[in-house]
Amino acid sequence: MAGRGEVVPGPGVPEPPAPAVGVDTPGFRRLLVAWSTSMVGDGVRLAALPLFAAVSTRDPLAVSAVAVAEVLPWLLLALPAGALADRWEPRWTVLGAHLVRGVATLLLAAAVATGTAGVWVLVAAAFVVTAGETFADPASQRLLVRLAGPDDLERGNGRFVSVETIALDVLGPLVAGGLFLWQPAVCFALDGVSFLAAGLVVAGLPRIGAGHGVRHGLAGQVGEGVRYLFGHRGLRVLVTAVLFAAVAVAAANAVMALYAVEVLGIPTALVPTLWVAMGLGTLVAARCVPALAARFSEGPVMVAAMAVLASGFLLLGALSWQPVGWLGYALVGLGAGGWNVLSATRRQRLTEAPMMGRVTNGYRVLTWGLMPIGAGLAGPVAELASLGAVYLLAGALLAGSLLVLARPLLGTGVPPSAPEPRSGDHAGSPNVERGDRR
Repeated sequence: MAGRGEVVPGPGVPEPPAPAVGVDTPGFRRLLVAWSTSMVGDGVRLAALPLFAAVSTRDPLAVSAVAVAEVLPWLLLALPAGALADRWEPRWTVLGAHLVRGVATLLLAAAVATGTAGVWVLVAAAFVVTAGETFADPASQRLLVRLAGPDDLERGNGRFVSVETIALDVLGPLVAGGLFLWQPAVCFALDGVSFLAAGLVVAGLPRIGAGHGVRHGLAGQVGEGVRYLFGHRGLRVLVTAVLFAAVAVAAANAVMALYAVEVLGIPTALVPTLWVAMGLGTLVAARCVPALAARFSEGPVMVAAMAVLASGFLLLGALSWQPVGWLGYALVGLGAGGWNVLSATRRQRLTEAPMMGRVTNGYRVLTWGLMPIGAGLAGPVAELASLGAVYLLAGALLAGSLLVLARPLLGTGVPPSAPEPRSGDHAGSPNVERGDRR
């Protein structure tokens, strides 16, 4: 008899037929369309929500409360959400999460249009939308791994990173800027419609199947996932690298606008072009890194990407010259994009299929949990030394971590020729040891 929390196939319930795999298959293309659609809506909302909170309340505490509500679910809900995403059929998990997020943002749009969107409405909407993301994101990772297949993971992650960069850093903010001047409510209505549309696309994906072999309650599953994440040497190396990177990037991002205006002398209207330069670097990396990894292997390219990221920050801190601003951020984007593609691929290869949701969300908890530390360090360092010193500290932190982690990163990957799963293995993922995304 099944124990409490156990998930087992019902008697006589057949396994779903294995879908075709590869980035050029209909299933993966449909998943990419769904991802693109929801990401464009996310990009619009992420630009419009803090702006609306600022202009409608004129209250720094209210703006801060909305910002906290946007990230708090990753700290409070991500681990149990990841465990549930491992139990449930992934396409229905994504569909349900998108429906909740779509309804929440459409209600927010109605409140903005009618003038009833007070600070608590904004806080509630921000929390609910991100809470849905804690379910949608790990389930999407399961779908990506299964539909891309083991041989196309680098290309699949490259396409996801490209779409995410265009949507969040370029297209979303540009659309939000235009729509906000016309009618702020339309920004949130567009986001809501994007979630509903993405959900409809996801509903047509091949059936992957729910998790099998889960023999613990929810708390036991969460603990099992944490032990797995920190007990696996390859995953532990990736986690350590991500911890250093989260602190370094958060510190640099905290002073970016001030550094651009006061040190580089870039006009205020042109400060966003630094993000564009970074986005272009990320797109180049997402396009080129899969081919480089196929030629030189994954580990050396990961190490090189982290070195490029560190050099971008060091260059920004060492030279206070306007052209260096755009060059430095292009290097930051190039290094971050290459790392994101390959660390996500390695994490997916090192993680067994039943653990995918918990490992994915475990990464989010660590990243979001340490970003406030990096942001908090930036102010005192800038006050005691200089704004440039923040970038030097970020670059030195990354370079120092790379000196320690370069050898483990070169030696804890999985060769592309890893064996396919045997007939008794868990359905839905290559049977290789695995564990990262943006």
